[in-house]
Amino acid sequence: MNLIKSIIKFFRDAYHELTKVTWLGKKEVAGTTIMVIIFVIIMSSFVSTVDLLLGTIVRIIL
Repeated sequence: MNLIKSIIKFFRDAYHELTKVTWLGKKEVAGTTIMVIIFVIIMSSFVSTVDLLLGTIVRIIL
């Protein structure tokens, strides 16, 4: 019974804390999403280039 009361208290406290959160607006979410997509494209291009170069070097050595 004490476990159930603890779980209920946890969810009530979590809900109370979530009411304090300041959520981002649509414009901020869109801007951040675009930045993340651009970063992912840049990093995947970088990793692909490094992989290609290292693969070529290994083939030359072996």
